[in-house]
Amino acid sequence: EVQLVESGGGLVQAGGSLRLSCAASGFTFDDYAIGWFRQAPGKEREGVSCISSSDGSIYYADSVKGRFTISSDNAKNTVYLQMNSLKPEDTAVYYCAADPRGYGCYILVSRGETEFGSWGQGTQVTVSS
Repeated sequence: EVQLVESGGGLVQAGGSLRLSCAASGFTFDDYAIGWFRQAPGKEREGVSCISSSDGSIYYADSVKGRFTISSDNAKNTVYLQMNSLKPEDTAVYYCAADPRGYGCYILVSRGETEFGSWGQGTQVTVSS
């Protein structure tokens, strides 16, 4: 059974940093893509970042480019999202999701979040002004 567990959320002041972790079990990262999504109150869920082990592709939404960095530690089956220069508008519940079919991130992002079949429970990130 595929399980994803996010951690690392919390309350931080604007300009601060957080590192989110997505620990996976039930599969290995070979040929998997892991995406980070977020949902703010009253807004639709949006894709933030993605990393694919099948083609090495990495994706960032324009809103986080230059501030967020995604990385993976295959030995630990964990994907990280380093978030720097946080803004109040980054406040949201952050979810990680997995797709096992070996696609690259740009294909998955173009098709939408429904391409990701397994989801974690989410971790809250709150950025105060």
